[in-house]
Amino acid sequence: MIGEIIAIGDELISGRTENTTSVFAARHLFAAGHDIYAMHTIGDNPPLIGEVLKRALKRVDFILVTGGLGSTTDDLTTEAVAEALDRAPVLYPEILERIRKHLGGNQQANNLEKMAWLPEGAEILNKKAKMAGYLLVHDSVPVFFLPGVPYQMRELLLEHVLPKLAGWSGNHHRVKQRTYKTFGLPETVINQRLLELEKRESIHIGYYPVGCEVHVSLTVLEENRQAAEEKFIAADHAITQALGDFLYGTDQDTMASVVGDLLRSRHKMLSVAESCTGGMIGKRITEVAGSSSWFAGGAIAYSNQLKEILLDVDHQLLNNYGAVSEQVARAMAARLANKVKSDISVSVTGIAGPDGGSEEKPVGTVYIGLYHDNQVSVRLYHFSGNREQIRNSTTCTALDTIRRAMMTH
Repeated sequence: MIGEIIAIGDELISGRTENTTSVFAARHLFAAGHDIYAMHTIGDNPPLIGEVLKRALKRVDFILVTGGLGSTTDDLTTEAVAEALDRAPVLYPEILERIRKHLGGNQQANNLEKMAWLPEGAEILNKKAKMAGYLLVHDSVPVFFLPGVPYQMRELLLEHVLPKLAGWSGNHHRVKQRTYKTFGLPETVINQRLLELEKRESIHIGYYPVGCEVHVSLTVLEENRQAAEEKFIAADHAITQALGDFLYGTDQDTMASVVGDLLRSRHKMLSVAESCTGGMIGKRITEVAGSSSWFAGGAIAYSNQLKEILLDVDHQLLNNYGAVSEQVARAMAARLANKVKSDISVSVTGIAGPDGGSEEKPVGTVYIGLYHDNQVSVRLYHFSGNREQIRNSTTCTALDTIRRAMMTH
């Protein structure tokens, strides 16, 4: 099915709040096999809300609207929709009762009564939830209205909107979809490797740079279930072969979660010694649930003094070679592993800029060290971009260094 996403809120168009809900919705709708015709971000402007909604109703199979469902005076979505679609507001007693029960019938409950008035014909998405959210079918097009609060919107989208769309009348296509996550290959090279696959019938390939990675989407759309399955298996094999060891995972995998799975399966413990990344590697790792089973911890030794105190890096090494050097990267990895008795340790030291570079060591110069099997290896990198990009590239490369080391053992 083809859909349209409309995000509503003055805070979005002013830049005070980032519109994360539309991105989340688009990603999950695409993963479910739906195409997005357009995405809009508009303010709390009733005439504009009505105009955008009526235009969308004429060209797509479903619409997702987020924001403006609250109780304050600037939450105008429901009133705007009722007027634009000529649907009288109707009081939904079950919503009002839920509000009063939750708030104990105090004055705030009376203020929230606004949320119990919905356009005629609205279907509440979750009658037990404390959040707003409803479905309105207009001219046979389902229009889903979800709250702008990210965690509320995500819950309703995943648990109610996607299941309803999957079984919607007329949606008879069989869709198979997968996202492949790569690191280390430019988008243009990946594109060249998959050109022949793009020519196959019923197959769509998409390329999406995400930070320092490139993600590749595979969508197979067929009316016949068996045909969809067979084409998907063949395409999946072709993509896996073409991407080789630059492919680190699929769908919900992250580089850190894949590294964790490899370490856990080999009963290894990891430690990290960070300088220029300032804790970014540790942050990525600890975002993975259960990382304590394979991550011992890390040290952010930003200054030379802390490199000496926390990591036992020799003062003479720092004086003779400088903090950004192969010798110091080697010492950082080995000394931390020895201190915490970890099986594998990665270190990073470099110049993220915009200042601090020299002709000998320009901005973007980074050394990544790896202690593994009682040996230390160090590799020099020259990353480009601004400070954030250099730090992100360093973080991704450090994690990939661990991944590749685990894959060879």
